[in-house]
Amino acid sequence: MSNAPEVPWPELPTAAWRETCATLHLWTQVIGKIRLARAPWLNHSWHVALYVTARGLTTSPIPDGVRTFQIELDFIDHLLRISTSDGATRQFALAGKSVASFYAAIMADLAELGIHVAIDEMPNELPEPICFSQDDRHASYDPDAVRRFFRILVNVDRVFKQFRTGFLGKASPVHFFWGSFDLAVTRFSGRRAPRYPGGVPHLPDDVACEAYSHEESSAGFWPGSGAIDYPAFYCYAYPEPAGFRTTRVRPDAAFFSEALGEFILPYDAVRTAPQPEQALLEFLQSTYEAAANAAKWDRDALECPLGQPRVVRQV
Repeated sequence: MSNAPEVPWPELPTAAWRETCATLHLWTQVIGKIRLARAPWLNHSWHVALYVTARGLTTSPIPDGVRTFQIELDFIDHLLRISTSDGATRQFALAGKSVASFYAAIMADLAELGIHVAIDEMPNELPEPICFSQDDRHASYDPDAVRRFFRILVNVDRVFKQFRTGFLGKASPVHFFWGSFDLAVTRFSGRRAPRYPGGVPHLPDDVACEAYSHEESSAGFWPGSGAIDYPAFYCYAYPEPAGFRTTRVRPDAAFFSEALGEFILPYDAVRTAPQPEQALLEFLQSTYEAAANAAKWDRDALECPLGQPRVVRQV
């Protein structure tokens, strides 16, 4: 392995890893559905999300009676690892696995550990879903592309967490949603929202309505699909207030996508910026301000300066 330092904000051309991305997306759905089956419901479906670690993505601990277990996608050694609170582990290599063989392997390892769980095998939020146990079509794994994707997640996770410190109101963790395959962070005004209309493909309307029960401004990163077929950052407001989409936001490369109803900042604009972290923070802050100002949030009560290590917030 080369000892050359990794590029913090590497290139991630969509075409070069499209099949790997699709396979990885489905693997995260298998893992996420295992967490969904065991974790008690938490507001806005926060109990189903995955989290960025120093090696990949994890479920965090999942209850299993008096013990817990967690499942981790290790993008450094390219392994799926299951660990339990009583010290047992199982793991297998990611390369060479179709969705069907991945599903069979993880269920077999869980059973060996005495963890018996059944999940809905149909993917969510995807067109033309294939049952996990029957999906031999998705079987691509490019370790280099996955490692670059992981490097991006690590950096985005760090910047999103810094952005989160500037808000006193209700805010989500920085977490990875396996349905939409994006890393996201959300701020809330504290007010109820009108009932969400539903209609998300292959997602029950009651789940979507609960997720959007309160007024919010949400930002995230995803590899891209459909109208935005490249990696990008996004920000949307629900409900969308009048004047939101016409607000000028920063940096200059950001724009409002009429097709998605969201502000978009191409990942490449951040990657190639003189100060990538600052460019991303400008996008997060300016799009949040666009939502909060248009919807007349009580910003004086909800905001505070960004946090600093070892510096207590002044009250």
